[in-house]
Amino acid sequence: QVRLVESGGGLVQAGGSLRLSCAASGRTFNSDTIAWFRQAPGKERELVAGISRSGGSTYYTDSVKGRFTISRDSAKNTVYLQMDTLKPEDTAVYYCAASPRFLATMISSYDYWGQGTQVTVSS
Repeated sequence: QVRLVESGGGLVQAGGSLRLSCAASGRTFNSDTIAWFRQAPGKERELVAGISRSGGSTYYTDSVKGRFTISRDSAKNTVYLQMDTLKPEDTAVYYCAASPRFLATMISSYDYWGQGTQVTVSS
Protein backbone atom coordinates (compact mmCIF):
# COMPACT_ATOMS: atom_id res chain seq x y z
CA GLN A 1 0.00 0.00 0.00
CA VAL A 2 1.15 3.54 -0.79
CA ARG A 3 0.35 6.66 1.16
CA LEU A 4 1.22 10.23 0.20
CA VAL A 5 0.63 13.13 2.57
CA GLU A 6 1.11 16.75 1.52
CA SER A 7 1.76 19.68 3.83
CA GLY A 8 3.04 23.24 3.69
CA GLY A 9 0.27 25.05 1.88
CA GLY A 10 -1.12 28.37 3.03
CA LEU A 11 -1.78 31.99 2.20
CA VAL A 12 1.06 34.15 0.92
CA GLN A 13 1.39 37.50 -0.80
CA ALA A 14 2.53 37.74 -4.40
CA GLY A 15 6.30 37.55 -4.59
CA GLY A 16 6.50 35.38 -1.51
CA SER A 17 7.61 31.78 -1.04
CA LEU A 18 6.24 28.48 0.25
CA ARG A 19 7.70 25.00 0.52
CA LEU A 20 5.42 22.05 0.06
CA SER A 21 6.29 18.62 1.41
CA CYS A 22 5.08 15.20 0.28
CA ALA A 23 5.75 12.42 2.76
CA ALA A 24 5.59 9.00 1.17
CA SER A 25 5.29 5.52 2.61
CA GLY A 26 4.97 2.09 1.09
CA ARG A 27 6.36 0.77 -2.15
CA THR A 28 6.73 3.94 -3.98
CA PHE A 29 9.36 6.24 -2.74
CA ASN A 30 12.54 4.66 -4.02
CA SER A 31 11.00 3.16 -7.14
CA ASP A 32 8.68 5.82 -8.52
CA THR A 33 8.61 9.19 -10.14
CA ILE A 34 7.03 11.66 -7.73
CA ALA A 35 5.27 14.69 -9.17
CA TRP A 36 3.36 17.74 -8.06
CA PHE A 37 0.10 18.62 -9.78
CA ARG A 38 -2.22 21.54 -9.15
CA GLN A 39 -5.86 22.26 -9.80
CA ALA A 40 -7.41 25.71 -9.72
CA PRO A 41 -11.19 26.23 -9.48
CA GLY A 42 -12.84 25.53 -12.80
CA LYS A 43 -9.63 24.29 -14.39
CA GLU A 44 -8.18 20.90 -15.19
CA ARG A 45 -5.51 19.36 -13.01
CA GLU A 46 -2.07 20.11 -14.45
CA LEU A 47 1.41 18.75 -13.95
CA VAL A 48 3.69 21.29 -12.27
CA ALA A 49 6.93 19.42 -11.63
CA GLY A 50 8.27 15.88 -11.42
CA ILE A 51 11.40 14.16 -10.16
CA SER A 52 12.81 10.78 -11.07
CA ARG A 53 13.37 8.07 -8.49
CA SER A 54 17.09 8.84 -8.35
CA GLY A 55 16.50 12.58 -8.16
CA GLY A 56 18.80 13.03 -11.12
CA SER A 57 16.13 14.13 -13.57
CA THR A 58 13.43 16.72 -13.15
CA TYR A 59 10.61 18.22 -15.17
CA TYR A 60 8.88 21.60 -14.87
CA THR A 61 5.98 23.06 -16.71
CA ASP A 62 6.92 26.28 -18.50
CA SER A 63 4.96 28.60 -16.23
CA VAL A 64 7.00 27.66 -13.14
CA LYS A 65 10.49 27.28 -14.61
CA GLY A 66 12.98 29.42 -12.73
CA ARG A 67 10.58 29.89 -9.80
CA PHE A 68 9.85 26.38 -8.48
CA THR A 69 12.35 23.70 -7.48
CA ILE A 70 11.51 20.05 -6.85
CA SER A 71 13.79 17.86 -4.75
CA ARG A 72 13.68 14.61 -2.82
CA ASP A 73 15.24 13.39 0.41
CA SER A 74 15.44 9.61 0.41
CA ALA A 75 16.42 9.46 4.08
CA LYS A 76 13.15 11.20 4.97
CA ASN A 77 11.02 9.63 2.21
CA THR A 78 9.94 13.14 1.31
CA VAL A 79 9.67 15.18 -1.87
CA TYR A 80 9.67 18.95 -1.66
CA LEU A 81 8.42 21.71 -3.92
CA GLN A 82 10.10 25.03 -3.18
CA MET A 83 7.95 27.78 -4.67
CA ASP A 84 9.47 31.25 -4.99
CA THR A 85 8.25 34.48 -6.58
CA LEU A 86 4.70 33.25 -6.26
CA LYS A 87 1.99 34.79 -8.43
CA PRO A 88 -1.79 34.94 -7.95
CA GLU A 89 -2.15 32.52 -10.86
CA ASP A 90 -0.31 29.90 -8.79
CA THR A 91 -3.35 29.71 -6.51
CA ALA A 92 -4.63 26.12 -6.54
CA VAL A 93 -4.86 22.89 -4.61
CA TYR A 94 -1.51 21.14 -4.95
CA TYR A 95 -1.32 17.34 -5.05
CA CYS A 96 1.62 14.99 -5.04
CA ALA A 97 1.38 11.74 -6.94
CA ALA A 98 3.45 8.66 -7.71
CA SER A 99 4.04 6.85 -10.99
CA PRO A 100 6.14 3.79 -11.83
CA ARG A 101 6.99 5.41 -15.18
CA PHE A 102 10.11 7.53 -15.61
CA LEU A 103 9.17 11.24 -15.44
CA ALA A 104 5.67 10.54 -16.62
CA THR A 105 3.83 13.62 -17.87
CA MET A 106 0.38 12.12 -18.38
CA ILE A 107 -1.96 12.28 -15.42
CA SER A 108 -3.19 8.77 -16.22
CA SER A 109 0.30 7.42 -15.46
CA TYR A 110 -0.02 8.37 -11.78
CA ASP A 111 -1.72 5.75 -9.65
CA TYR A 112 -1.33 7.09 -6.13
CA TRP A 113 -2.36 10.54 -4.96
CA GLY A 114 -2.26 12.60 -1.80
CA GLN A 115 -5.21 14.52 -0.43
CA GLY A 116 -3.98 17.92 -1.57
CA THR A 117 -2.91 21.15 0.12
CA GLN A 118 -4.30 24.60 -0.66
CA VAL A 119 -1.99 27.36 -1.85
CA THR A 120 -3.45 30.86 -2.08
CA VAL A 121 -1.44 33.78 -3.43
CA SER A 122 -2.91 37.23 -2.84
CA SER A 123 -2.18 40.17 -5.10
